[in-house]
Amino acid sequence: MMAQVVGTHGYAAPDYIETGHLTAKSDVWSFGVVLYEILTGRRSLERSRPAEEQKLLGWVQQHPPDSAGFRAIMDLRLGGRYPLAAAREVARFADRCLGKNPKERPAMRDVVEELERVLQMEPPPPPPADKKKGGDGRLPAKR
Repeated sequence: MMAQVVGTHGYAAPDYIETGHLTAKSDVWSFGVVLYEILTGRRSLERSRPAEEQKLLGWVQQHPPDSAGFRAIMDLRLGGRYPLAAAREVARFADRCLGKNPKERPAMRDVVEELERVLQMEPPPPPPADKKKGGDGRLPAKR
């Protein structure tokens, strides 16, 4: 008898859906989905979007990390204030987490190490100065 598969749609690894058995590599898959959610600002499934954009993983596959169109997946609310090289690295690593073969997915300790390495990359450019704010980005003090 196969165990009933439960969980949030869009986060379950294919191997878990197929076997009903959760493993640490199933969690790595789910974390790969979360990494793409962070990059894109989208949920794993959004039925309000056009058909080709409803499933996050299908949509991001159309814009691989090394492609010219990669920026199209980035969350516009970031306003371009991120190092593109770091975003590409995170997407490449997310793709490794989302590998079809669970044995080829990284261990979670490797996920942590990779994210720490990416965080050491060049810092994002400072946000543009807002005329209503002071030069340091804070609102001017009230008088």
